[in-house]
Amino acid sequence: MKFTILGSGSSGNCAYLETENSRILVDAGFSPRQIRERLATIGRTPENLSGIFITHEHADHISGLFGLAEKFRIPIYCNRETQEAIAWSLKERWNSKRDPLFNGMEKNVEDFIAKLEWRLFATGDSFELNDLLVETFPIPHDAQDPVGFLLRAPTVNIGFVTDLGHMTKLVAERVRAANVLVLESNHDIKMLQDSRRSWALKQRILGRHGHLSNVAAAEAAAQIMSAELKHLYLAHLSRECNKPEIAEHVMAEQLHHIGAKHVQLKLTSQHTPCATLEI
Repeated sequence: MKFTILGSGSSGNCAYLETENSRILVDAGFSPRQIRERLATIGRTPENLSGIFITHEHADHISGLFGLAEKFRIPIYCNRETQEAIAWSLKERWNSKRDPLFNGMEKNVEDFIAKLEWRLFATGDSFELNDLLVETFPIPHDAQDPVGFLLRAPTVNIGFVTDLGHMTKLVAERVRAANVLVLESNHDIKMLQDSRRSWALKQRILGRHGHLSNVAAAEAAAQIMSAELKHLYLAHLSRECNKPEIAEHVMAEQLHHIGAKHVQLKLTSQHTPCATLEI
C-alpha cells in the first residue's frame, strides 16, 4: 500500500491511495493541473485512477473533480445528496459562461453531468472497489450529506475524518479500527477569534457543524485512540487561523498525556505533498 496526502488545507484537499489493484483519490480539491503535477511528484498520473471518492461538495474538495472525471472517465463515488449539490455547483459554473472547463462544448450542462460516471452509495453503507472495502459514515459538517471513510485495504485501514464540527460517538467507533488516520486540526481558537474574519464566519467555524480546533482534534484523538493506530495526519490546517507548530504541539502533548507512544504524528501542507507512506 502506498498513501500520499497530495495537499490539505482551507484552499484544497486531495489524497492518493494505491494498493495492488486500486488507485484512488479521496477528494479532488485542487485544479486538474495541480493534481496532475502533484501526482507526477510520486510518479503517478490521473489516467490510471480507479475512482475518486468525495466526502462533500465544498469547493476545496471538488474544484478539480469535473476536469479529471470528464477527461479521463474516472468514476465518482459519492452519495446522492452530494451528487445533487455538485451538479448544482456545476450549473452555476456553466451559467457564468467564463469557465474554461466548458470551452468548445456544444452540448448543455445537463449532458455534461449525465456523461460523468457517477457511482452512488447511501451514507452508512459499505461497498467494494477491487481490493478495497470502503465503509462510509455521516460526519457533522455544514454540507448536504458529508461523509467520512474507512478504507480497508489488504494490509492497512485508513480513516478520513476532516471537516467536522465535533467528534461524535459514531465517527469515533467507525474509525477506531484505523491504522492510519487523517484528522482535521483546523484552527487555533484564539487566532480565529482575533482574526479579521466576520462574526458570522467565526460562529460557523466554531459551531458543531463547522471545523475542529487543535484542542478539539486532540480530544478527538484521545477518544479514538487504539493500539492499532500507527500514523496520525493532522489535516485541513487553516492558513490564517492556525500554525503547524501550534497544531503539532497541542496534539503531541495529548499523545504524551495518554501514553500513545506508538503513534507517529505527521503534519499535512496546503502547498506540498506529504512523504509517501508505504505499508
